[in-house]
Amino acid sequence: MLQIDLWKRILIWGTVALGLLLALPNAYYSRVEGYNDQVAVGQPGEGWVDWLPSNLVNLGLDLRGGAHLLAEVKVEDVYASRMKGLWPEIRNRLRQERDVVGTIRLQDGPEDELRIRISNADAISQAVSIVREISRPIVSLTGAGQNDIEVTNEGPVLIVRLSEAERLATDDRTVRQSLEIIRRRIDEVGTREPTIQRQGSDRILIQVPGVESASELKDIIGTTAQLTFQPVIRRTTDDQTVAGPGNSLLPSMDEEGQFYVLEDTPVVTGEELVDAQPSFDQNGRPAVSFRFNPAGARKFGDYTANNIGNPFAIVLDNEVISAPVIQSHIAGGSGIITGNFSVEESTNLAVLLRAGALPAGLDFLEERTIGPELGADSIQAGKIACIVAGIAVLFFMWASYGLFGLFANIALILNVGMIFGLLSVIGATLTLPGIAGIVLTIGMAVDANVLVFERIREEMKSAKGPARAIELGYERALSAIVDANITTFIVAVILFVLGSGPVRGFSVTLGIGILTSVFTAIWVTRLLIVTWFERARPKTIEV
Repeated sequence: MLQIDLWKRILIWGTVALGLLLALPNAYYSRVEGYNDQVAVGQPGEGWVDWLPSNLVNLGLDLRGGAHLLAEVKVEDVYASRMKGLWPEIRNRLRQERDVVGTIRLQDGPEDELRIRISNADAISQAVSIVREISRPIVSLTGAGQNDIEVTNEGPVLIVRLSEAERLATDDRTVRQSLEIIRRRIDEVGTREPTIQRQGSDRILIQVPGVESASELKDIIGTTAQLTFQPVIRRTTDDQTVAGPGNSLLPSMDEEGQFYVLEDTPVVTGEELVDAQPSFDQNGRPAVSFRFNPAGARKFGDYTANNIGNPFAIVLDNEVISAPVIQSHIAGGSGIITGNFSVEESTNLAVLLRAGALPAGLDFLEERTIGPELGADSIQAGKIACIVAGIAVLFFMWASYGLFGLFANIALILNVGMIFGLLSVIGATLTLPGIAGIVLTIGMAVDANVLVFERIREEMKSAKGPARAIELGYERALSAIVDANITTFIVAVILFVLGSGPVRGFSVTLGIGILTSVFTAIWVTRLLIVTWFERARPKTIEV
């Protein structure tokens, strides 16, 4: 018998109602004046009932515009950090040969090189050979066969700097790493489908849809977020204090006029963090809790065990957040960063630390708000084309299948509404390729109904009555519909995993459209036909 249980009917209509309810904010705010100028993209503004769903489908750069930044990576910053990282190893190597080279002392000089004076000038050639032993071959196509450092001397002074080939390789790695970290930071705060591209040798183009102010992006992207834990030598109020070789003078973030002389070589760095979350300290003030990986936890624990009673500075981007005195051995590799934070600042800091530190600073050469790439005329033409195509499909179904075609048209309209509801829930960004995915979904949904109706026509020639023909038509067309949609869904998943930008936008709408079209074609259209059949009780049907 042609029937659908009451609980199934409730479930079907409930699912449809939920999908339309989730899509409702888009229909409402698309008619509100100034909607396209809202700053809070993805959330409706005033005039919306609080208890109703409020997520909107974000519009992409090609439909709505957004913020534009052109950043230049200061690759020279990495040279200095590489030199600081080499100093402890060079110092240890030379100390092992102190009987030969004499005493060693680090001298002031350019940040991108180390200048080391030895007391036994006659042993300078031996010292050069010792330091050259720590050089490593460059792993790159352009620098194959060359070493990463150059070691020369001026009298009794050793000069260590990066080789030219290593500088080129370092520049490339730095820009690539900056690209990845910027992408992770933008994804972390929920923005969808940004355009992040490398331009030239050291520049990065960043375009994010729906962000009205470039300063919002700079607050997240522009912070280097280099976290280090460094030993404190002394505290001072004199900003002219000479820190001495191997040390640095850094200001306090919260205490104006306070400075700290710190050892340059950190005990632990932010690169060894595995997690950072906003939290509150014992006094209820916003803070950030963190956790190190096993290597970082071991170094952190060993240092705190050996330096109880000594201050320990937590440094973020060359500012001392705090310098607490170590009270006891801190095992487990976890701790908390306290400071004069607001809740928003602690949340942003946790985002930055989780995403990782930028390897170098950024100079923003351009910052502006951009309009839709396609222009208002092109967008309007696209809307008209979609409407005309939709009307043509609806007319074709009605003309070809009569009343059954009308049922399919109703399900098709509900299908489109449910697609927008799901896009709103996941916070997806709708671009022109995404609209193409929706249009393709409409055709596929119609195709499923065509398979069912044609099968019903075949069954009418042999089945006993219209009820049996409808039942067999849905049962025997089901396998063809499912098989066709599963293969297409697999393609959509592959496009999402391997693609980026517009390709991902297309795959998201296509994948969601496949799920909703199968649901509406198999269940909603069938429920409409069954409901009509129960009321009309026709002796025969025309499909």
